Amino acid sequence: MDGFAAVDFGFAREVLQRGIAALYLVAFVSTLDQFRPLLGEHGLLPAPVLLDWVAQKRERRKLLHPTLFTRVRYTDRRLVALCGAGIVIAALLIAGVPQLGPPWVPLLAFLALWFGYMSVVSIGQTFYSFGWEMLLLEAGFLAAFLGSNDQPPPTVVIVLFWWLLFRLEFGAGMIKIRGGREWRDLTAMTFHHETQPMPGPLSRQAHLLPRWFHKLEVVGNHVAQLVVPFFLFAPLLSLWLPGPVPQIVGAVAGGIVIATQLWLVLTGNFAWLNWATIVLGFSAIGLPGIGTPERTPETSLPWTVSGMPLWWVVVASAVGVLFVVLSVPAVRNLFARRQLMNASFHRWQLANAYGAFGTVTRERIEIVVEGSDDEEGRHWREYEFRGKPGDVRRIPRQFAPYHLRLDWLMWFLPLGHSLDDWFSVFLVRLLEADAPTLRMLRVDPFHGERPRWVRAVSYRYRFTTRAEHRADGAVWVRTGRRVVLGPVGLR
Repeated sequence: MDGFAAVDFGFAREVLQRGIAALYLVAFVSTLDQFRPLLGEHGLLPAPVLLDWVAQKRERRKLLHPTLFTRVRYTDRRLVALCGAGIVIAALLIAGVPQLGPPWVPLLAFLALWFGYMSVVSIGQTFYSFGWEMLLLEAGFLAAFLGSNDQPPPTVVIVLFWWLLFRLEFGAGMIKIRGGREWRDLTAMTFHHETQPMPGPLSRQAHLLPRWFHKLEVVGNHVAQLVVPFFLFAPLLSLWLPGPVPQIVGAVAGGIVIATQLWLVLTGNFAWLNWATIVLGFSAIGLPGIGTPERTPETSLPWTVSGMPLWWVVVASAVGVLFVVLSVPAVRNLFARRQLMNASFHRWQLANAYGAFGTVTRERIEIVVEGSDDEEGRHWREYEFRGKPGDVRRIPRQFAPYHLRLDWLMWFLPLGHSLDDWFSVFLVRLLEADAPTLRMLRVDPFHGERPRWVRAVSYRYRFTTRAEHRADGAVWVRTGRRVVLGPVGLR
């Protein structure tokens, strides 16, 4: 590092800019595919209804994060246009086109992605209530100030990425150590691979590993989240200490974060949470001479500081001061007795608190939706979802970083005290054989025709042992069948 310029972090900037843009591309594609049947004009929780309710009283606007749709009336066509624009801008950033211009060009591109996606998240209700939504928003905002290819990235912005990664990892570690006993007695991972929201193709193999290995997973998690994050800031010491040691320490810390997240990618489906953490992990990896332009003698460039335009240094420094002020509640939360998880303290969703899996469930309860097309309701057939377990012989698929919002919320249903309102509307849509709703599923057993009845049935799922799998090829065993809702039909 060289004062205001993080001269050895050009490669880190390349990964951050292109990686974050790629995640925005996935987010907008996911929104284009799912928002309308979930939240559109005829969705399960229509966003126009929420916006109309907010518009009735001025004080209600404070309950909603900033969104374009308080200024421009929401329609499904405008949502499609917003997603299309987001996809195009994200693709250009992945290709590195805006980065070829002056720093204000990628600045505007990332701010457009940030505000465009925040406009979606703000009206997304329970379907957009996941912690990685605000993580992507904060990362996108910071990426706007990384600058362009003809200058080194500002030191203050690189440090803010370390601060974001620290809050993400250390916050998650503190949530766990304060949460369920399973994190303290080292048994959490004995259950996690089986009971996580959406298992992946390797989750069963991970679950069947020896118990001593699962205990090592927990220990490794605690080290990676409670100890390693402090070393992310080690490269700052290079401002005073000569030699490569500070940057090596920071790079090793970033590498440990990346390695632990890759294990989670291999064994689960956590949308873009793990991939975003991997991208952020590269912010700590400084590689001299890679991705940073040759330094032009400052005597030939008026109004420059460390190879950057003076106005850009002022802007980046202002962002640093802004985050110092906004981070006060987040710092307090990290050390609070009642730590908040995935909380935003400001309307613009910056300097947030993060965390995940403070407790791990010990058994997997799945809600299976069935339909019947005979009047007496004697013969029932199952609807199958894209990602959540259903057919006991089907190997879980890999979907992350793509986010299957309906499948994720189905996992939460058995954890609540009652079935959510959106689920009742979902059953009505199945009774109506609503085409957009059915397209979100993997299998419609009635092939577009209306069933006479639908119902919800719960089962306890567990992975098969190796012997059980050899016997019949099944991946899951399900027991404890119980009807939790229905049969219900249309009048």
